[in-house]
Amino acid sequence: CFHCGEVCGDSTVARGEKAFCCQGCLAVHEVLAEAGLDHFYELNRHPGVRVRRSQEPAPEQWTCLDEPSVQQRLLDFTDEKTSRVTFRIPAIHCVACVWLLENLFQLHSGIGRSQVNYTRREVTLDFDPASLRLSGVAALLASIGYEPALTLGTLDKQATDPTRRRRWIQLGIAGFAFGNIMLFSLPAYFGLDSGSGPLLRSMFGYLSLALALPVLVYSASDYWKSAFLSFRRRALTLDVPIALGLAALYGQSLYEVLAGRGVGYLDSLAGLVFFLLCGRAFQRKTHERLAFDRDYKSFFPLSVMRRTSSGSESAAISAVRVGDRILLRNGELVPADARLVQGPALIDYSFVTGESEPAAKGNGDYLYAGGRQVGAGIEVEIVKPVSQSYLTSLWNHEAFRKNSCDTLNTLTNLYSRRFTWIVAAIALGAAAFWMASGDPARGLKAFISVLIVACPCALALAAPFALGTAQRWLARAGVFLRNTLVLERLARVDAIVFDKTGTLTAPNTSLGSFRGEPLGADEEKLVCSLAQHSTHPYSRRIHESLRNGHALESLSSFAETPGLGIEACIRGREVWLGSRTWFESRGVHVEADSSAGRAPADGDSGVCLAFDRKFRGAFSFATEIRPETGRLLNDLARRFEISLLSGDNARERDRFRGMFGRDMELHFNQSPLDKLGYIRRLQESGRTVMMVGDGLNDAGALKQSDVGVAVVESVGAFSPASDVILDAARVPELPEILKLAHRSVRIVRLCFGISAAYNLVGVGIAAAGVLSPMICAVLMPVSSVSVVLAACGAATWAARRGGWLTRGGPR
Repeated sequence: CFHCGEVCGDSTVARGEKAFCCQGCLAVHEVLAEAGLDHFYELNRHPGVRVRRSQEPAPEQWTCLDEPSVQQRLLDFTDEKTSRVTFRIPAIHCVACVWLLENLFQLHSGIGRSQVNYTRREVTLDFDPASLRLSGVAALLASIGYEPALTLGTLDKQATDPTRRRRWIQLGIAGFAFGNIMLFSLPAYFGLDSGSGPLLRSMFGYLSLALALPVLVYSASDYWKSAFLSFRRRALTLDVPIALGLAALYGQSLYEVLAGRGVGYLDSLAGLVFFLLCGRAFQRKTHERLAFDRDYKSFFPLSVMRRTSSGSESAAISAVRVGDRILLRNGELVPADARLVQGPALIDYSFVTGESEPAAKGNGDYLYAGGRQVGAGIEVEIVKPVSQSYLTSLWNHEAFRKNSCDTLNTLTNLYSRRFTWIVAAIALGAAAFWMASGDPARGLKAFISVLIVACPCALALAAPFALGTAQRWLARAGVFLRNTLVLERLARVDAIVFDKTGTLTAPNTSLGSFRGEPLGADEEKLVCSLAQHSTHPYSRRIHESLRNGHALESLSSFAETPGLGIEACIRGREVWLGSRTWFESRGVHVEADSSAGRAPADGDSGVCLAFDRKFRGAFSFATEIRPETGRLLNDLARRFEISLLSGDNARERDRFRGMFGRDMELHFNQSPLDKLGYIRRLQESGRTVMMVGDGLNDAGALKQSDVGVAVVESVGAFSPASDVILDAARVPELPEILKLAHRSVRIVRLCFGISAAYNLVGVGIAAAGVLSPMICAVLMPVSSVSVVLAACGAATWAARRGGWLTRGGPR
């Protein structure tokens, strides 16, 4: 069958020179051809899945998916414009499947973006519910052979890896064959077969061929597929020399057994595949461990305000349970699917759908995880468990990816490709030399040995394991990296830009006094009601100072201008809190007389207050610098260019000038746009910039910088624009973080050197034709495992040297 590759039998259906096993496969082929998706058949041979019957657009078996109760369990998100669903598709088996499923939009205009997770056999699709129902999506997938696996009773259970069982069977077959073929070969190796007759030796040879065949065909199938796709794409990968070595081993062994010259190298072949699969199993378990640590820990320090019988308390996101009621303020993330209890709400789903227009919600409405509240604070009730991996996927959303290249990974891949070409040339050259010298057997031995011993996979293991280990130790201490590549960028940083408020200043900034006529009880209630809806440090201090027993008012409207001010309508009165510049830009006169109070001057730090567009007075603050800030800046100034960007006024310029030094730049009264522009100018001058901010009004600068570090307290605003989430207590330890990044990158380069030295010696001996293929089969996975152990061990030693193993976790 041209589509699926199965034997057609008597029911052959032909179209031109192409044969199909059934009408279903023919129908799928015609659908793909009409949609211009013929490239599907160029990516792999017989890539399709057999479709035994032709499907209608929406067969009855899928109509149950349109029930609201079922959709609520299945859909990741839905509104009037976009719905998102994740299906498990067991039929996904090759790169052609991935390509087809990610081009579904060409089959139906109602489907938007689709993304495949190959290892989990899952596809996530966005579709327009107005033009395509959920049942239609499932029917479309089934009609092209990718029927979703739906068991509603197990929707809430963790999906298991469908390939896990297959991998263990492959390993078991290779180990079984390796042990038995080795037993058949031992008499010949030790010269103990002199008493055996030709019949017995021939029988052992044929038994070895039979045992090695499933190893070659099934256990090593992944290497064959990868090598074949490499040839089809004309791109050399690491599996090509392995496949060539396996083919040479079996071909030579087949010749020797049939010619009666011996049992060949079948024990070497089975041993090679067995050790390769053992190495892959080791790598997979280690990667799974690293991924688990990252997924579970990445957002652990972020917390929410949970409603209790005695008021409210701060609770880590991981401790939130179904039925809990939580309070969300302006800019905070909905951590799990919830129902709105006290609103109204205005939810920004741009992280989920890319749609920037906020959606208005009323009491009782369903809110999806990943939405961000825009406006006054709301109260919601959690209806689904918090998914840490879902929050991680939001942090990695394409809308917040940086346009920066992974230099280290590019060098790794480039070096590996060049290395493979060099190895292939050496193997062919060694074979040609010994054959020209009249020793073809030694030439074949040299060719096989070079191909097997010089596997460059150890090169590709150094970076993920060294950097991944360092990332794991940092996460345990409250420093959370988006991915391991952030460490490589940290190692290249030469300019550091700090925000002031909430970053270098302590969160417990105390409220000094109110400059102006004292506020009445009713006015205090209005101000406190407004301040509780903002996460800005000044708003939080005002709220904490004025909330003494007040029953807070609800807001009929709320707006926040990041870094400048907040405003709301409460009981028919307009209440404003913000900077003097913000007030003046909106026409509010702030030069008050003595009876009304005094506005903060240019050299002061404070928050102005206005009722009904009339200036009422100003709150002053006693700013406290974080402990060890002076030492932090002194340590960094020796190696980096540091500067300060602050949205506050310049009252404390002299204070910070003494800590930063005369040569460093200090900029005050900076808007979010000013900060972003400053970062961009540094980058244009050739600097690699790290921005350290509290994530409130620094989102643009954090995203623009090469490394964005968001500093969070016990209650933090979700900041997906950042590369690093740093527990506030770890700010003084930035020099140690940068040192660990430098050491980790040096470890990667050291592992490159170890691998290169090993390969230089091993290839030299193998090309001389004096290295047994069996020894090569053992040495290759041993070299990979040794590089992994060296990378993990050295990274752990570097973390221990920096004290990261003994530092406590997030508060």
